[in-house]
Amino acid sequence: MTVKQEHLSHPKYRPDIDGLRAVAVLAVIAFHAFPNWVSGGFIGVDVFFVISGYLISTIIFESLDKGTFSFTEFYARRIMRIFPALLLLLIACFTFGWFALLADEYKQLGKHIAAGAGFISNFTLWTEAGYFDNSAETKPLLHLWSLSIEEQFYIFWPILLWFAWKRKLNLLMITIVVAIASFVLNIKGINNNMVATFYSPQTRFWELLSGSLLAWVKLYRKDTFANTKHKVDAWLSRVVHSERQKADCEILSNVLSFVGLLLLTYGFWRINKELSFPGKWALVPVLGTILIITADSKSWVNRTILSNKLVVWFGLISFPLYLWHWPILSFARIVESEVPSRNIRFAAVILSILLAWLTYKLVERPLRFGKSGNVKVVILVVLMTIVGYVGFNSYVRDGLRFRIIEQSNISLTKNLDWHFWDNKECNEKFNISPCQFSNANIRLMIFGDSHGNHLYPGLVGALPDNIGVFSGGTCTPLRDVTMYVNNNQALHPCASIDYLSKNLIILDQNPSIQTIVISFFLRPLLTGQIINIKERIFWGGIRLESKLPTERNLPFDELVYIGLNRTISDLFNRKKEVILVRDTPDFEKDIRDECLRRFSLSDSLVCALPRAGFEQRRVMENILIDKLKHDFPELKVFDPFDVFCSESECYLFKNNNPLYRDQHHLSVYGSELLGKSIVDKYLLNLKK
Repeated sequence: MTVKQEHLSHPKYRPDIDGLRAVAVLAVIAFHAFPNWVSGGFIGVDVFFVISGYLISTIIFESLDKGTFSFTEFYARRIMRIFPALLLLLIACFTFGWFALLADEYKQLGKHIAAGAGFISNFTLWTEAGYFDNSAETKPLLHLWSLSIEEQFYIFWPILLWFAWKRKLNLLMITIVVAIASFVLNIKGINNNMVATFYSPQTRFWELLSGSLLAWVKLYRKDTFANTKHKVDAWLSRVVHSERQKADCEILSNVLSFVGLLLLTYGFWRINKELSFPGKWALVPVLGTILIITADSKSWVNRTILSNKLVVWFGLISFPLYLWHWPILSFARIVESEVPSRNIRFAAVILSILLAWLTYKLVERPLRFGKSGNVKVVILVVLMTIVGYVGFNSYVRDGLRFRIIEQSNISLTKNLDWHFWDNKECNEKFNISPCQFSNANIRLMIFGDSHGNHLYPGLVGALPDNIGVFSGGTCTPLRDVTMYVNNNQALHPCASIDYLSKNLIILDQNPSIQTIVISFFLRPLLTGQIINIKERIFWGGIRLESKLPTERNLPFDELVYIGLNRTISDLFNRKKEVILVRDTPDFEKDIRDECLRRFSLSDSLVCALPRAGFEQRRVMENILIDKLKHDFPELKVFDPFDVFCSESECYLFKNNNPLYRDQHHLSVYGSELLGKSIVDKYLLNLKK
């Protein structure tokens, strides 16, 4: 790659913009380390978007005007700016993960390294977001989604501008049209799929293009822009001063910067992760940033606060600081198996600042501004390709199970894999997804959510080959009662699909099915509370809503009883045998955190928690079961506590194998134990 230096323009350096970068990165770090302090700190990323759009577009507009724009030099500059620190981070994460992560975690890290090296992290994370995805806190490279969006903008925007400029099209109109289209997609998308809207480039580009519009106005309407500022400033001067003052734009600049800072402060305080973001809320940081940039260095805020030497210093190291802070906090969360203590988080922030300064001083500046630019660009591209390949290789090789940490846990972790979720042949045969079935002679059907699904392999394995089992749908089997999740309704299929009705239709169409097993995650429905850390982060909470107006305001436990009562009545009216499987013990933390990081492999591995705590959480469930037994004397009820608990403890492992694959879903081994117990107690007649 041949790079001809000094073709592209260099925007005039503004220390206040570096100061604005400092505000953005420190807000993001504060949010990640101490979310209760700055609930909206994550909007610092949106501040970065506007700054990037402004600076990059200034370079492109000026260079196109001068006829000196060069794609080669443009992308070489981006490589020299981004690759050195990013390479160092990816290598560091791969190395630390080698010693700290279990196979499935290292496999995911490898995928994220490959995605980060290829600048497609936003798409990768988008596809992962869902019910069975591990929490964001345990993804060390989660934050690279924003860098990927910026890089995608750097690819798309220069090409579009160059194409428009070559054909003498109106660059302003191009910018406005694309920005409006992106903003509209953002507003419409936030109500349909919040995750997709958060991660998609097309719903985020308007933020960068807001900076682009400001760059165009300041370059191509410089005189008009200056005259307008003088007129407004003169009017403000007459309002503020008793005597006529010379219009020097200082009053206007102060107003702009103060309002901009006020908007950012409001955003940091008011916006939180429970709101639908980006959506209309993203206007707050975008407008605030535009106003501060527009104010220039004449304002007191820009001149005194944002141009302060310490603030500027944080701005100069903002990129490596952004890169380092999240992996350090995330790995601390993984190693500690829980949210790290405040002191650990403080130490993580200090370490991030130190590493950012060293990266800037020893890696970023020497590579960006040293000699042999052409050679360095080629080397950086080759290294990034190698790192991306190594990450992808770790992913396809299943997390490199030969590593030391995996050798000590390999017999424990192999049962965490789950292969019984969806079957294409089942989808086509029964027109429902997800579903599983074992053969055409179906005699037993599972009604329920994922807790029904996790019984499937155990029941299939415990029954003869000629006894078919069917499991379809992922929703609570409550007649006329729907489950929603706080602020994520569009993400849960139960909000829009009546799986229970579909299952009843399948039941009626297959008269060979005589036995129904009902199993679903009951406890959180009774209380509306999720104790599992991962799901509490993702879902927030649970709410139930009856389809019948007369039942809209009933407590959750009453709605569960009414809905389940209706379902069981429907099944008994169809002359079916009904077995209700109660909840398995569920845990606050993942089995990896509860056990695998605390124990090494031994012949007598024991990982258990006191049974009393689990019993306290199912008092409401006991009341419900007693009421159902009273209503339906013929109802058979199976209690998994008889399998997974002793009189004093509930186990996560038996015979050195995990019973669970996460906080409350069974592993294949756990399903086999439970399935055999259910068959032995209630389904021996099917073996005849």
